[in-house]
Amino acid sequence: MKSVALHNLGCKVNAYELEAIGQKLQEKGYRIVPFDDIADIYIVNTCTVTNIADRKSRQMLHRAKKRNPDAVVVAVGCYVQTGKEEALLDGSIDLAVGNNRKKELPELLEEFLRRRDAGRDQMQKENAAQGRKREDEGPVGTAGEKSREQSATEKTLDHKSVVDIGREQEYEEMLPENETGAMHPAEHTRAYIKIQDGCNQFCSYCIIPYARGRVRSRRPEAVLKEVRRLAAGGCREVVLTGIHISSYGMDFIQKTDGDYLAGGSDLRRTAQERQYLLNLVREIAGVEGIERVRLGSLEPRIITREFAEGLAALPQVCPHFHLSLQSGCDATLKRMNRHYTAEEYYEKVKLLREVFENPAITTDVIVGFPGETEAEFETTAAFLEKVHFFEMHVFKYSVRKGTAAAAMKDQVPEQVKNERSARLIEMEQRLSREYRAQYIGKEITVLTEDCMELSGKSWRLGHTQTYVKAALAAESAGRNELVKGRATGFLTDEILRLEPIR
Repeated sequence: MKSVALHNLGCKVNAYELEAIGQKLQEKGYRIVPFDDIADIYIVNTCTVTNIADRKSRQMLHRAKKRNPDAVVVAVGCYVQTGKEEALLDGSIDLAVGNNRKKELPELLEEFLRRRDAGRDQMQKENAAQGRKREDEGPVGTAGEKSREQSATEKTLDHKSVVDIGREQEYEEMLPENETGAMHPAEHTRAYIKIQDGCNQFCSYCIIPYARGRVRSRRPEAVLKEVRRLAAGGCREVVLTGIHISSYGMDFIQKTDGDYLAGGSDLRRTAQERQYLLNLVREIAGVEGIERVRLGSLEPRIITREFAEGLAALPQVCPHFHLSLQSGCDATLKRMNRHYTAEEYYEKVKLLREVFENPAITTDVIVGFPGETEAEFETTAAFLEKVHFFEMHVFKYSVRKGTAAAAMKDQVPEQVKNERSARLIEMEQRLSREYRAQYIGKEITVLTEDCMELSGKSWRLGHTQTYVKAALAAESAGRNELVKGRATGFLTDEILRLEPIR
């Protein structure tokens, strides 16, 4: 039984896919071990969203080869997809597989091992035959010896790297074939479910459309099949994730709508996409045992009154919305190739707050985008204060080779990025605490998870529907329970103290 060590870099989609790969390998008899162990095979699910992510991917691959030089090191995913030449030249990689072949990785791995072993056997036979020939013919000249060494090296390279980075036109289903299995371990209270792949947006700073390809949506029946498995295993909350879930159903429309294929109404297409996603959420909410449905990152354009009210009619839907912003300045948004203005974004936030009671609104912000002046940054900072987010993920712009923004003029100095980032992070901490503080003195319900130790006492951690952390005395509740209580104050800067209501 060969041992396999797995390591994930990047997003929740990557984590979901690596979990599926791990289960498929287990079903084939491989033994999963920690990445720090000496393993026969190392699989690194790579990320390429920034140059830093590329570097981290290479570092993990090199670390694996250094840990066990005899191991097979497999690079999977986005770094391979966008960096074929680098993957071919990287001496630490034995097998490289693009995003479109992840579901076949166990079979590709077994084929690689078969070819490698066959190549080694053939080399041993040839070396033995050459040895016998040398004994019969006497000493061989230097040139002949070098020729034989070169030939042996070429045969080794024949079985060194396999790279396949072609793209599929259909969604790559990664759900394990075992009907009784589930994608996630039974102890999970919350599970991520991938509902689509790919992105058609082509924001000027982003490499992901090149790494993941065009939008491909997962069939609703496949999603529901996985949700039912999870519910049967005790999971009570699911999070819908993907590369661009706001585009869920776009490819279904492309196949059935001749007007769209001919360049029909963008507004009609967008409305149909919203309906596909809303219908999927409705069906998931109807699965027995699922008590919470949480949506991953959304684009502002998908938020309409019909869509928001449709979600609000489902008590299982968590009023926690991650609306991607990136900048609060219209000029910067235009350079980013984002298809909305700051005011349009704000209207979507107001609509959510009208339809839901005190929803948690979170976002992403990039500072130091090429050409961002001090005035543009101040406009963004003022906009963030105006929206008053629950959480903000602040990123310093990083040049990404292969994107339009990499060739833009007026790149912002690193020191300026650092200063702007620090200011927004400080703002985020303040706004986040203010949002949490609203719950003090109020009744809240948390879905309980693991225990944590703090000041010599054991606490049971949980999250509200709005994803606010709260903790209660560990003896008050078990794991995976919905517990109602009153928030009495802060246990830490980020965690509310909860007194259960008997």
